[in-house]
Amino acid sequence: MTVVAAVLIIAGLFFFAVGTLGILRFPDFYTRLHAAGKCDSLAAELVILGIALYNLVDFTPGNLLVSLKILAIAGFVFVASPTATHALTESALIVGVEPWEKKRGSK
Repeated sequence: MTVVAAVLIIAGLFFFAVGTLGILRFPDFYTRLHAAGKCDSLAAELVILGIALYNLVDFTPGNLLVSLKILAIAGFVFVASPTATHALTESALIVGVEPWEKKRGSK
């Protein structure tokens, strides 16, 4: 179970890194927010799930309760992160932040 938890945590760290790379490389607010929203949601879920599994290595009723609380946090992140991303995107659109458009003739 420790190996599975480690793989989940490492996979989560990989997706955090990919999301950070997307924030640095994409051209405008909307594409950056898309990269951050998708990658960070998945990464947070993987890391939290890995931590919950790692906590169950020493299986006791107390550790089970802690892991269930950690999974409740994962459920909150699963709902809150896309909701926050949507709210930020809609707010930017209302304020007038223009989406990036590729100019003709440029690569």
